[in-house]
This record gives sequence, structure tokens and C-alpha cells, in this order.
Amino acid sequence: MPFATDSIHLMAAAGGGGMGYMLMQIAPFILIFVVFYFLLIRPQQQRMKKHREMVEALRKGDEVITQGGLIGKVTRVADTEATVELAEGVRVKVIKHTIAEVRTRTEPANDTSNDKDG
Repeated sequence: MPFATDSIHLMAAAGGGGMGYMLMQIAPFILIFVVFYFLLIRPQQQRMKKHREMVEALRKGDEVITQGGLIGKVTRVADTEATVELAEGVRVKVIKHTIAEVRTRTEPANDTSNDKDG
């Protein structure tokens, strides 16, 4: 009965290598997750962080583009809203997070009293 002993040895080998077999089954899923993380998730998180920093640094005088494509100059900044002047006398309130891009930044207000020629 060599057949019976061979099958017993095969079952023993399969039982001992069960952990390695399971790891080989899971490895492609782990690899797919790692690829998704570095190609999709991480860049999106970095983009969101950059946008959040841009919105927090928004100040009066910045020229901005909204997500709707409107270009204007910031005239007032509140906690969650900004007032943007689209044309002379035309001001709209926008949610700060709907600002897609800051085209030109104003320089921070410095004390220029010491810079006068005299």
C-alpha cells in the first residue's frame, strides 16, 4: 500500500505548510494595497494638506480663483468665509475651501517706519 503512505505524507506536508500557503494567498492583496497607498491615497492626502495650508494662509489682497472659475481679489477673510471682489463694486462671499488657487499673494504687512530715507 504505497499509495496510502504517500497520501499520509502529503497531508502532513500540507498541514505543516498551511501558514506559508495562507501567506501566499494574502500577499497579492497586501501588494495591491501598498501600490494603491503610494499611487492614490498618499498623493491625495498631500494635496489636501497643501490646499488646507493655502486656505489658512489666505489674506486680504490675494488674487484667487474659485472652483467655479471666478477670478477676484480677497477683500475680507473670516473663519470659514472670504469676501471676494470680482469686479469693481461686485463682492461675493465664498466658502474658503472652495478657493482652488491663489494667483498672487500680498506681502505681509511690515513696519516700514524705519525704511524711510532721511
